[in-house]
Amino acid sequence: MTLPSAGAAATGRAGLAGDTVRRIMHVASAMRHYQDEEIAALGLTPAVARALDELDPDRPLPARDLAEQLRCDRSNVTALVDKLERAGLVERRVDRADRRQKTLVVTEAGRAMRDRVRRVMSDSRLLAGLTPDELATLRELVWKVSDGGCPQECGPR
Repeated sequence: MTLPSAGAAATGRAGLAGDTVRRIMHVASAMRHYQDEEIAALGLTPAVARALDELDPDRPLPARDLAEQLRCDRSNVTALVDKLERAGLVERRVDRADRRQKTLVVTEAGRAMRDRVRRVMSDSRLLAGLTPDELATLRELVWKVSDGGCPQECGPR
């Protein structure tokens, strides 16, 4: 496979790395665009969908822990959880182990929506032109670079 030449900008390691980063950002932006459209079609915002995706339907979670997972302020999580609760996707319940605390429980409707969100977030239409071998190589390369700077576990979920 011959890649288009980016001219003088891609000469040398720094130029090649810079061009690669710009292409990765372009692909990420295109993926985000498609995901945002499909998430909106589900009646969710990207932030609400991400919050739902972070919740484990089999393990109730305190809102403060969700805030840590999302790396955002608790007040932002409160608004996200309010939206999830209004949509019937989660419920706030008293924690059996600590009655002073409430946990977030994914409802049956939330489980179904979470599955739909996960399918949207795994949309691979931009990779359709790759052969299985190219896709395997790309996955290995992406894992190689992401494991070096990922703030969280980067393996398959």
